[in-house]
Amino acid sequence: MVEDGGGGEEEAEGENESGEMPAAAAVPPAQRCNGFLPGKEADDGGRAAPADGGERAPEAEAMLAAGGGRLETRLSRRRLVVLAVFSCYSLVNAFQWIQYSILSNVFAGFYGVSYTQIDWLSMVYMVAYVPLILPATWLLDARGLRLTALLGAGLNALGAWLKCASLAPDRYPLTLAAQAVCAVSQVFILGLPSRIASVWFGPTEVSTACAVAVLGNQLGTAIGFLLPPVLVPNTPNDINLMAHNISIMFYGTAIVSTLLFFLTGVVFEEKPKYPPSHSQAVLQTLPPEDYSYKQSIINLFRNIPFVLLLISYGIMTGAFYSVSTLLNQMIVTHYEGEEVNAGRIGLTLVVAGMVGSIICGLWLDYTKTYKQTTLIVYILSFIGLLVFTFTLDLGYLIVVFVTGGVLGFFMTGYLPLGFEFAVEITYPESEGTSSGLLNASAQIFGIVFTLVQGKLTTDYSPRAGNIFLCAWIFVGIILTALIKSDLRRHNVNSGIMNLDVKAVSGDTFTIVVTFTITLLKCLV
Repeated sequence: MVEDGGGGEEEAEGENESGEMPAAAAVPPAQRCNGFLPGKEADDGGRAAPADGGERAPEAEAMLAAGGGRLETRLSRRRLVVLAVFSCYSLVNAFQWIQYSILSNVFAGFYGVSYTQIDWLSMVYMVAYVPLILPATWLLDARGLRLTALLGAGLNALGAWLKCASLAPDRYPLTLAAQAVCAVSQVFILGLPSRIASVWFGPTEVSTACAVAVLGNQLGTAIGFLLPPVLVPNTPNDINLMAHNISIMFYGTAIVSTLLFFLTGVVFEEKPKYPPSHSQAVLQTLPPEDYSYKQSIINLFRNIPFVLLLISYGIMTGAFYSVSTLLNQMIVTHYEGEEVNAGRIGLTLVVAGMVGSIICGLWLDYTKTYKQTTLIVYILSFIGLLVFTFTLDLGYLIVVFVTGGVLGFFMTGYLPLGFEFAVEITYPESEGTSSGLLNASAQIFGIVFTLVQGKLTTDYSPRAGNIFLCAWIFVGIILTALIKSDLRRHNVNSGIMNLDVKAVSGDTFTIVVTFTITLLKCLV
C-alpha cells in the first residue's frame, strides 16, 4: 500500500491499533526509495550510504525508485493458518510417495511384481515432476497461489481414492496410475514453500516459515516410514488379510486428504491485504505487464550462482530421494525380517532432518549467512553418509539408528537452505519458478541415483550403492563452494529498514564455530 506523508504519532497509533508491524517508520521517503538507512550519511554532501556498507544493487535501486512514496507492510494473522494447512496436505502427499517403498517386499508379493516395479511407484513422482514443472510454475505465476494450492490438494485426494480401487493382486497398473495422479499433485506442492514464506511472512521469519513448510513434507515421509509397516505386516500366506490391511491404509489416507482439500478452499487466499516485507511491497508496485515468464526462465539460467546451486541442490536432494526409496532394501539385506525397524530407521532419519530444518531456518533468519551455512551442512551430510555406509553392515541396529539420524539431520536439513538461498540470489524472479527448477533438478538426479544405486545394491551390496552417492555429494561440495553469495532480497529489505539481524563475521571458521555452538545449545 502506498501512502503519502503522515507523522510519527500517526504511525505509532496505527501500530498500536493493528498490532501489526508498519514498515520503515520515521524513515524519510527519499532515503527509503534509494535503499538507504537513516543516519548512514556518507561524507560527500550528506549522501546516504548503503545499508550493508557495500554498493547498492542496481535492481534494488531501480525497484525502490519505482515504488515511490511510503510502502506499508503488515503481518497477517492468517499466515499461520495458511502455513499449517499447506504443511498438512504436503504431509499426506509425501506419505503417499513413500508408503510403497517402505513395504517393497509386501507390495511385490501382493501384486506379484518385481522390486523394480515397486521402485517405480516411488520414481513416478520424480518422472512426473520433470516435464510438468514449467507448466506448473507458469500457472503459479499467471493464476496465482490459491488455484495452485487447490490443484495440489485436489489431485492428492483424487489419487488417494483411486488407490482404494486397486485392492486386488491383478491391479498393479491401477495403483501405478493412482500414484501417477499423486505425483502430478506433487508438482503443485513442492514449489510452494518459498512462495508462501515470501508472500505471507516478514523478513525476520521468512526462512523459518520456509523451513516449517518443508517440514510438513518431511513429516509425511517420516510417518510414511513408521505407519505402513505397522498397518500392513507381511502376511504372505494370507493375501486376503494383506488386502484388508492395505485397505485400512488407503481409505484412511483418502479421507484425510479429502478433508484437507476442503480446508484449503476455505483458508487459502491469493495474498494478504498488506505485503509482509518491503521486498514484496516493491514487487507489488511493478506493473503485471512488465513480467515475462519466458524472460524469467532465461534470467535464471543466465545467473551462474543459481545454475551452480541448481546442480548441487539436485545432487543432495536426489541422493536423499534415493536413500529413502532404497532404505528398506538396504536394511533387510543385512538384517533379514526387520521391515518394522527399517521403517523406524527411516522415521529417525526424517525426524532428525525436521529438527535440522528448523534449526537451519532459525539460523538463517538470525545470521543471513546463506552460502556458509549451506556449505557447512553439505560437508556434514557427506561425512554422515560415509559413516552410515561403513557402519551399515556391523550387525548392530542401534548403530544404524544413530548414523541414520545424523545423516538425516544434515541431509534433510539442507532442503530449506537450498530454497531460501535460491530466492536470495535470484530476487526479484518468482520464488515458485526458482523452487520449481530446484525440485526438477532433484527429481532428475533422484531418478538416476535410484536406478543406479538400486542396481549396485542388488548386484553387489548396499555399500557399493552408497559409495556411488558419496562420490556425487563430494562433487556437490565443490560446486557449492564456487557459488557467489549475492543476497539481493536481503539487501532490498535491509536497505529500507533496520532489521534486527545480528551480524556474524564473514570468516568461515567463525561461522562454523558459531553454528556449532548454536546447534549444540538447541539440541541440549
